[in-house]
Amino acid sequence: MKTLGLAWRFARRDLRGGVAGLRIVLACLALGVAAITAVGTLRAGVEAGIAADGARILGGEVEVASQQGALPQTVADWATARGARLSRITQMRAMAVAPDGERTLVELKAVDEAYPLFGELLLDPPGILMPGEVVVERIVADRLGIEPGATIRLGDASFRLRGVILAEPDKVASPAIFGPRAMIALADLPATGLIQPGSLANWEVRMALPEGTARQAFANELRAAFPQNGWRIRTADAAAPSVNRFVDRAAFFLTLASLTALLVGGIGVATGVRSWLDQRARTIATLRCLGASPGVIFATYLMQVLALSALGIAIGLAAGFGLTMLGAWALADALPVPPRMGVYPAPLGLAAAYGLLTALAFALWPLGRAMEIPGAALFRDALQPSGARPRIALVAATVAAGAALAALVVGTAENRFFAVSFVGGALGTLLVFRLGAFALMRVARRFRGVRRPALRLGLANLHRPGAPTPLILVSLGIGLTTLAAVALIEGNLRRQIAEQLPEAAPNFYFIDIQSDQARDFDRVALAQPSVSEVKRVPSLRARIVAVNGVPADQVRTTPETAWALRGDRGLTYAATPPEGTRIAQGQWWAADYRGEPLVSFDTNLARGWGVGIGDTITVNVLGRDIPLRIANLRDIEWRGLGLNFVLVASPGLLEAAPHTHIATLRSDTAREGAVLRAISEAFPNVSGIRVRDALEQVAALLGRIGTALSATASLTLAAGALVLAGAVAAGQRRRVRDAVVLKTVGATRAQIRRAFLVEFGLLGATAGIIAAAAGTAAAWGVVRYILAADWVFLPGTLAVVVLACTALTLGFGYAGTALALRARPAPYLRNE
Repeated sequence: MKTLGLAWRFARRDLRGGVAGLRIVLACLALGVAAITAVGTLRAGVEAGIAADGARILGGEVEVASQQGALPQTVADWATARGARLSRITQMRAMAVAPDGERTLVELKAVDEAYPLFGELLLDPPGILMPGEVVVERIVADRLGIEPGATIRLGDASFRLRGVILAEPDKVASPAIFGPRAMIALADLPATGLIQPGSLANWEVRMALPEGTARQAFANELRAAFPQNGWRIRTADAAAPSVNRFVDRAAFFLTLASLTALLVGGIGVATGVRSWLDQRARTIATLRCLGASPGVIFATYLMQVLALSALGIAIGLAAGFGLTMLGAWALADALPVPPRMGVYPAPLGLAAAYGLLTALAFALWPLGRAMEIPGAALFRDALQPSGARPRIALVAATVAAGAALAALVVGTAENRFFAVSFVGGALGTLLVFRLGAFALMRVARRFRGVRRPALRLGLANLHRPGAPTPLILVSLGIGLTTLAAVALIEGNLRRQIAEQLPEAAPNFYFIDIQSDQARDFDRVALAQPSVSEVKRVPSLRARIVAVNGVPADQVRTTPETAWALRGDRGLTYAATPPEGTRIAQGQWWAADYRGEPLVSFDTNLARGWGVGIGDTITVNVLGRDIPLRIANLRDIEWRGLGLNFVLVASPGLLEAAPHTHIATLRSDTAREGAVLRAISEAFPNVSGIRVRDALEQVAALLGRIGTALSATASLTLAAGALVLAGAVAAGQRRRVRDAVVLKTVGATRAQIRRAFLVEFGLLGATAGIIAAAAGTAAAWGVVRYILAADWVFLPGTLAVVVLACTALTLGFGYAGTALALRARPAPYLRNE
């Protein structure tokens, strides 16, 4: 305690003199903590918005939904008997047709008089939706070129355009990949002829419960009253689980990018602490000579570092909260719901923990080093760094802080495997750049005999004692690696969506083709001059309810395969293997097979679920549970956007079930409008989905997400720039002294400037080249093994990385050199 008291008095007196030497520590910690705070607070705000408005988002406190037909009246009777208010809704896709024949795909919602139970439907002009009327989103009216009062045809029925939808209370903000909204009265739906046996529609009953009724208990009673029906029953407490998963995953990747910035800032912490201790070398030496123990020295400066770290973390928390407001505004179109802004302790505490552990992990080593250097050596340390190393206990503490930081990353991750890969990748990248610095210094040492003075001096600066070569390469390199990897991943995905997928994909999907329309559909489609191919298969909706007798919600799966157990899946049947089928295990059934129901299953899902040949998957079709035994496993190529199904059953039992057909069509792109017009006129109940339009929506969404990732990753580069600035500032005294000596012995300002620019130019180019290589390797791994996509090398992106790094280091180097050249020799020579 006596040692700590003495150290505290020394620390307070030292802090009174200002914190100029630790400004880089403040800035680096504040930047990284601010980024993590902003991401965490924005995520918490979105999740709080979903939780607070759950009933509005869901449309009720409890919802029962089915994709296999309208819900029976007994459900409504059961709920109303318990005091619930109900609203019935049916949603599906349809073609909206203007009087001039212009048409567009819409997401059609048919609502009853009670809609909405929560929130308010805002229309322009204001009013209520009446039978015979339709309201649409503004984009629908713009595409069709119509105004309120015009006529819109949906299926077999015509409607008067009542107005446009300004706000839909139960619509979670998301890109309209398959079409914008159109809304009619539920009583008008039969007249459209859109509802046919097997139609792809969603029937929903939403319920507002009596005050004081527990939502979950009510839902559990409802499940018990209507078991084994294949319905989806949700409560407002889990109104948008898919949105929550999207937010969690997006926040996870943004947090990793922010954490990279903080790790680069940690290097700045180590640099700043080292430089700050060098400035206090004489003070430390004096204290050591006067009898101060190593423990007192260590505690004195650890207290100061912790105090400044706490200040930097506090600044980062405050700045991060401000960035949350900016992020909410910038990402308003990409966020699923408006975030509910507020102070959330959990993300703030997590960001503070990251900042503290980073400060300890990077500051303990230079503090321990100063503690072990004898007083006399400290006077020589500015010219010839000592080889002193911290004690074993401090080395262990440094390792423990780093391990705790890694454990925090993995423990709070949505994807543990990816988090472990990130930690390993960060350590590997640090090692790569440290080895790159070693190689650069070794190569520079081999060229001592070059004749050009400026080049010889610049190369010597790279390998001299105390050279900042490793520091600059590591700090800049990590930031540039992150940016390069993000840019390459986004570029590859954009190329897939914009170039490769449209070439391989069909022009249209057509859905809701009735069985008695199938032959006529083929005839009409093939009669179009520009149509080159039509493929059609039967289509049913099925929900997987059990795997080997284990209920779907209890099946243990890998994270990337759990999606197939949520919601309804497409199901088809075939006597022979579909074109392009690649069977990985097992055999296809005989063409005339009529035995127990068999299924051909996706290989990747089988691996993730731990199932194989002979195992059983139970599906619910039209309220009936059907066990399907796995006969073979297929490798499915999803990127072609063809007619691929996770489940392909044997014919027989399913042939008798009511179902529709789905078709793909290839045609001349320039004639797509004519093809769509001809088919939708012949079959009003059939909806055509233009693949190119959907891909453009996906590309736009990808662009917004990529912008957010790039903006977050750019913070890593900003942290690297701070570290570079700190390194330049830390070496400024040496640079000034070198310039003074060189000018004294006859060197011109131009020669000195060229020498320093050679040093920083080689540092920047080397860091850029290594970052380009490391970023390429990281992006290749993500694209090939996580996204399972084709990899394309993008040299232009990497050239920008190398040039940007070189320009950045040259800029900082030139600024430092210009300041050094302004120094007059006489005062420095007299002081020496």
